[in-house]
Amino acid sequence: MWGEDKVMNNSATPMSERFTLVVMTHNRKAFLQRTLQYYSTYPCSILVLDSSQEADESLAERYPEVDYRHLPQFGYQGLQDKLTYGVNLVTTPYMAFAADDDFLIHDALNASVEFLEANQDYGLCHGYGMMYVARATETNFYRRDCRVVEDYASDDPRERVMSFMENFLPPFYGVIRTDLLRQWYNQLPAGVNFEWQEIGHSFYLLACAKARILPIPFAVREANYGSSDHNTDVLTVLAYQDARSVEQRQAFAEFLASLPTGFTGRDPQEIKQIALDSFTALADCLLSKRSLKGAMIFRSAWVEVGAEPVRSFGAEQFVEMPFYNKPMFDLLTQFEFLMHAMPAGRLQLQELEGVLLRQEELMRVHPNDTARTLRSRLWEALTLNMFNRQVVKRLVESMRDTDEQEETRKLQAWAERLDSVPAPDSRVLLDATESGRLLNWLDARAPEPAQLTAINAHLARHGGGPQVQILLLDLDADMVKLQATFDSLVASHFKAFKLVVLTTGDLPATTRAQDTLHFVKVTESNYVERINLALAQSRADWILLAEAGDQFTASGLLRASLELLGAEGIRAVAMDEVQRRSDFTLSSVFRPGLNLDQLQCAPGLMARHWLLQREALMQIGGFSSDLKQALEFDVLLRLIQDGGLAGLAHLAEPLLICRAPTDESSAEERQVLTRHLAARGYRAQVSSAQPGTYQIEYQHAERPLVSIILASQDNFAELQRCLVSVLQRTRYQRYEVLIAENHSQNAELDSWLASLERRGDRIRVLRSERRLSSSALYNAATLEARGEYLVLLATDAEVVNANWIESLLNQAQRPEVGIVGAKLVNERGMTTQAGLILGFDGHLGAAFAGEAKDAAGYMNSLWVEKNYSAVSGACLMIAKALFEAVGGLDEEHFDQAFADVDLCLKVADAGYLTVVTPQAQIQHPGTLAQDSQAAAALQDKWAARFAQDSAYNQNLSLSGKGFALGVAGAVNWAQLLG
Repeated sequence: MWGEDKVMNNSATPMSERFTLVVMTHNRKAFLQRTLQYYSTYPCSILVLDSSQEADESLAERYPEVDYRHLPQFGYQGLQDKLTYGVNLVTTPYMAFAADDDFLIHDALNASVEFLEANQDYGLCHGYGMMYVARATETNFYRRDCRVVEDYASDDPRERVMSFMENFLPPFYGVIRTDLLRQWYNQLPAGVNFEWQEIGHSFYLLACAKARILPIPFAVREANYGSSDHNTDVLTVLAYQDARSVEQRQAFAEFLASLPTGFTGRDPQEIKQIALDSFTALADCLLSKRSLKGAMIFRSAWVEVGAEPVRSFGAEQFVEMPFYNKPMFDLLTQFEFLMHAMPAGRLQLQELEGVLLRQEELMRVHPNDTARTLRSRLWEALTLNMFNRQVVKRLVESMRDTDEQEETRKLQAWAERLDSVPAPDSRVLLDATESGRLLNWLDARAPEPAQLTAINAHLARHGGGPQVQILLLDLDADMVKLQATFDSLVASHFKAFKLVVLTTGDLPATTRAQDTLHFVKVTESNYVERINLALAQSRADWILLAEAGDQFTASGLLRASLELLGAEGIRAVAMDEVQRRSDFTLSSVFRPGLNLDQLQCAPGLMARHWLLQREALMQIGGFSSDLKQALEFDVLLRLIQDGGLAGLAHLAEPLLICRAPTDESSAEERQVLTRHLAARGYRAQVSSAQPGTYQIEYQHAERPLVSIILASQDNFAELQRCLVSVLQRTRYQRYEVLIAENHSQNAELDSWLASLERRGDRIRVLRSERRLSSSALYNAATLEARGEYLVLLATDAEVVNANWIESLLNQAQRPEVGIVGAKLVNERGMTTQAGLILGFDGHLGAAFAGEAKDAAGYMNSLWVEKNYSAVSGACLMIAKALFEAVGGLDEEHFDQAFADVDLCLKVADAGYLTVVTPQAQIQHPGTLAQDSQAAAALQDKWAARFAQDSAYNQNLSLSGKGFALGVAGAVNWAQLLG
């Protein structure tokens, strides 16, 4: 079929006129730049099909020979249209597609082109591939292809097709005759899914021409990890036996039979059956892993400047594959260099985040640095990642005045090699990470020099402002960590502190209690007693307990001093913090306002680094020496025990960058919590279902009657589903169901309700003689309720867990709690609502909508009880007496929408907490009412609460999915100065 092609003289015709490489990319700028750098030394024609939202304007200047096409109209799902567009642009007789994350080997492309030029009845040629995964400091290589039949040379297209499908190596990235590929894409119907595109592409190529697998390495491709963005799987369309899948296979086989190929002239039904048989053969090949079977070959890491990477081979090797030779390993070294010098992979960048952050810290110059200390840290930074240009250049500069000329020469050569390829600065890479964004966010909060002058003058007029004594635990006698804390204090803008270092190491100096820096020798057994002695000797206003290695933010203590200046009645202040994970990456811990339930259930995140008013701390007897693993948690619970929640405050300003707590539950935390609950009159049981969290069973003695109220208004099907779920999935037996019938006009509903009325007292139907508003209907029903507690339950809700009422009562029977809401989920196992956020998206937001129902959520909020400003009336429990005391639902202003939110805020004004418990789960879509008039009325009535939801941190975003870092902004220092 292809014998009439003109044979080109490859010795006289340049490769750019013989072969085109078509590079496909979408919103992956770093990958595209790296792949073009790799192919920049290969003299073929290069066509880039970029469907990214924004064009990369720098490519034209850096790679002028590349034909770059920005095609945003195709988007990511428009791959078929993009490929069809591309093949029709190609003018050379041979072409290949290349993904932006793969390396097609130059010599292999040459060999494939030359083979096709010499064998005119072949349409496809390629070799074998292997896979890689780039990591932060190493690359993992895998075998992908198995040795298979290499020549598909039969004159019978059926034999070629079947043999190829039985030994399937994906041909998509092979070298192919352009005319053949163009014919395929121009005949392909619009909208063919990705699976059938790949299957049909293989069938068509082999039906039209012979194919050759050369026994050479051809491609090194990035391995798929995680889920596919296209969510594709060839096996699903080949192997599923449901009617729809079978129908799709039949239809696609019929389409293939209709194409002009080497089968032309045969019965279309015969060709269709060949296609179906080829599908079966391909499925069997993939299932048996006959041709494609991933397996680790070796790990490769660069550990020394100027040396080759060190390779660690796995237990199983595959010497039958053509990868085991020095030229191939030299190529892999070249690829690895590009991978690390121009990082692009998702996993690679994730793992680099902590490395880049640690390197940034090691490069920071401190006031007490010498050339030797700085150089020592730069060497340490280099060992973390040899491809950080900034580290290498700084180290070269620091080595110039030393006598280590050979090391300097190696470093200089390495720096020049790194500069030979374009790549973003390490700080640019860091800025794109969560850690980098957090650091930039913190930097934006620092006062300008003029503001700082005004702040210091203001504090000077007020006796220097509140004095803070920092009690710094150095129980590991770690001078490096201690120095990090010292450096952060020196760099901060706050100076009105006394620092007491309680160390198990040797004292570096003799100091006195009144000195700004005082060292105290302690042991593991007596350090709490020494802390209490320091408290007794202190004249500071506020006490802060910290650990060596904790780093103070530049502005945290300064802002706290301004906020606390003249504040009355404050006993303790929680501030925000940034925590350092074990991999050095940073995460924000932006706490809600005072949140009793989250404090009790997640103390590792809520009970650390509070500013404690010294006199209040002394009044409760200081720290407890028998609870070393829960010192601050114990203090806070005793403060609550002593004076309730009054005087406990929260300041939404990060104070420290500190080590993240371990996920392990602490026996001492559990002991503290159990003891505190006993002091409040509970025989509570404290358990730990999830790491770092606690679940409290208050063991209330009473088992009150609960009235569940359902609204009936021409909603027979959903009301019936809801009621059945209540009756079948409720373990607690002391309940009644009140169906508030709102003058429905449905005969079937009326008949069903009548049948319920004859079944006894557990279900009562309360009929309204006229149509009432939603709020009026519920209010009327509560008047008839016999229960001590009410549950407002939406009729489009369904009960999920049998202990839902017990879980609601567990919280509702606490004297400080007014309302309890359930966690709302959908049938797909996703959270639809776990509390409401005031002011979100300009109105209201459903907390954690879209999160998996078993996810932890921000600060473990989906695992634990937590206080919110409001919860949804989809499932809401309240004591009947309290409901009546606050006037029930507002029928005048919120007759159809948002009366539930208004109720929560009225209850809060009455001094009660609203709790969401994940132990009660209700299936409900979680959608919010669309009533602009009621929404405006709600915000007008509760303007102050909407301006800042006390249960949500003002530093977090009020849009998107929520609980993410908000926009960086400066502190309003002028306002703090009055």
